[in-house]
Amino acid sequence: MNKKVLAVIAILLALLIAWLGYKFLTRSTLEDSVTPAPSSSSPDSEQKLGDSSADSASQDATNATSNPNTSTQFETGLENLPRSLQGTEVDGDIIIDGTQNLVVTEGLKRLFDYFLSTLGEESAETIHARVEAYIKSHTPEPAASQAVEIYHQYVTYLQRLNAIQNKYGNLQMRATKSGEFDLSLARQRQQDIVNLRNELFEPETIEAFFADDDELFEYNIAMIELAQNDNLTEEQRQAAKEDYLSRLPDSLIKQNAEQQANLEKLIQQTEALKKQGASDAELFAMRAKLVGVPAAERLAEVDAQNQDFDNRFEQYQTAKQQIMASNADEAEQQAQISALEGELFDEAEQKRLTGYAQLKELEASEQQ
Repeated sequence: MNKKVLAVIAILLALLIAWLGYKFLTRSTLEDSVTPAPSSSSPDSEQKLGDSSADSASQDATNATSNPNTSTQFETGLENLPRSLQGTEVDGDIIIDGTQNLVVTEGLKRLFDYFLSTLGEESAETIHARVEAYIKSHTPEPAASQAVEIYHQYVTYLQRLNAIQNKYGNLQMRATKSGEFDLSLARQRQQDIVNLRNELFEPETIEAFFADDDELFEYNIAMIELAQNDNLTEEQRQAAKEDYLSRLPDSLIKQNAEQQANLEKLIQQTEALKKQGASDAELFAMRAKLVGVPAAERLAEVDAQNQDFDNRFEQYQTAKQQIMASNADEAEQQAQISALEGELFDEAEQKRLTGYAQLKELEASEQQ
């Protein structure tokens, strides 16, 4: 298996393992207003509830709790928010139909994740009480009770999902000696997750909460299968990827997959042009064609920053070797090396030195 294919597998493994890990979604902002459900409406209509500003709600935090010293007593769920949520707006939404029953959407899962992201800042008990208060203060019955029930199912799911992760361990570490990823193990793990979902949730909740995750999983598995198929030429592999992408439904997953394909092409063409000794202008033109002028400009800036870091690293390595070859004792040598690092690199860059040195050693060994 050639190095290019291994690099592609490494990228896909990183994506797959990130997906398989215990994760919370990034927060995003919603509208400031809360739309109350009308007492009478058409049975076919749907209402969107719960788009509240955590910032404005915090102004009434002191009066909202019956006992300020008891963190689990809430009126709206937005009182005394932990630091990470202060100044943000609640992510997600609660949708009800005309009969005030809950319509389960991906937005409900985002709402749960918004509050669950503070685990560690707040106890699980406090988070649960906060979520229940938020739902009940923003949602009529029976939708409120339905949402609370799904929330507790979701918490149970995350706890038991963690047990599945521990059972299978790090999939990346179970790659074979040839560097291939154990796809059967990944599918077995995924089936355990599917079984867990079927045990805990109704089908409509599974579709709303996990459809995108499942589509991403299948895409990554398909790409790894292609990357590990030594019977395909690079042209056949690329054609198979494009065929798979063309059959995906229009979705955020497809957009991300297409961006990933462009990224792989960008990496390959960048390496090829650099080996050919292409000028900065030629490199910029290729990147602009693939990802647009603004992105090409940012990549050019990154190139310049990387080159500057590399130049300073080479200077550092030369000086470090001279220090290590000197007659100074070990403590003095280490003090001089530390001073050298502080002179050439900022604090964040110093954390990269060990990994960067290993990367340079790997590149040198590949060239031999």
